[in-house]
Amino acid sequence: MDLMDAIYHRRAVREFTDEPVDRETVRFVIAAAVQAPSAMNRQPWSFVVVEDQAALERYSSKAKAHLLETVPESTPLGHYRTLLAEPGFHIFYHAPAVIVICATSVEEGTSEDCCLAAENLMLAAHSAGLGTCWIGFARSWLDLAEGRKELGIPAHYVPVAPIAIGHPKGPTPPVPRRHADVLWVGS
Repeated sequence: MDLMDAIYHRRAVREFTDEPVDRETVRFVIAAAVQAPSAMNRQPWSFVVVEDQAALERYSSKAKAHLLETVPESTPLGHYRTLLAEPGFHIFYHAPAVIVICATSVEEGTSEDCCLAAENLMLAAHSAGLGTCWIGFARSWLDLAEGRKELGIPAHYVPVAPIAIGHPKGPTPPVPRRHADVLWVGS
């Protein structure tokens, strides 16, 4: 797949089949992720792969409960409270796997480095015919001691990018993009 094709056609997928993602493909997307640039070549990332559906169901319930307890209605996330309260809503969209990219230190720039790795991972997944969705709803729970413990994330790591990955149920339509706001400096 051409790079520009991947950039222009990758979408957030929120409907997955229950077909598992084979480990060779998971290794392929992680291998692409670690090709991302990082400040001073620190490569400050680690990957936690969760394939256990019962565990993902538990994590979804715990993350939803945590958000409902902590997110005030007046914040931008407040309008999601109704969705989060629905028992049938699964924050990982029943994906067969979730890959959590963690920063391995709290040094400045490590979260940004992990974001670059996440983009590589999502583009590689798209090129392999898979769909992904960055699950922002999971991040605050994963950052709690309880969330870290459940996933075996070391205390000094920072969960940055929880990414659901799987086979899309169908095509995901494009969404309109705004024109870039470009400020030119110089002559």
